[in-house]
Amino acid sequence: MNFKTGDKVVVIAGKDKGKSGKITKVLRSENRIVIEGVNVVKKHVKGNGQTAGSITEIEAPINASNAMIADPKTGKPTRIGITVDKNGKKIRVAKKSNSNID
Repeated sequence: MNFKTGDKVVVIAGKDKGKSGKITKVLRSENRIVIEGVNVVKKHVKGNGQTAGSITEIEAPINASNAMIADPKTGKPTRIGITVDKNGKKIRVAKKSNSNID
């Protein structure tokens, strides 16, 4: 999986197709990611003695295959390539615009 926390991604499949946002959490073992503002679901929270029960909205994880990195120049979905700089460090590169991804 080529995603990291903080990457800007575009959803390419599912009920939120076309939406974009930053990755807040990466679940590598499950091949899932959490994107802010995407796949928002309502969660019922039971109250206890100190707090009242409520219904809150949270972002649920989506499968990583349903999202692609947004190109830094255009904002459109793109694939990722890896290049090595002269110091031997690996750099992620957008395939469409050939620009570095932070």
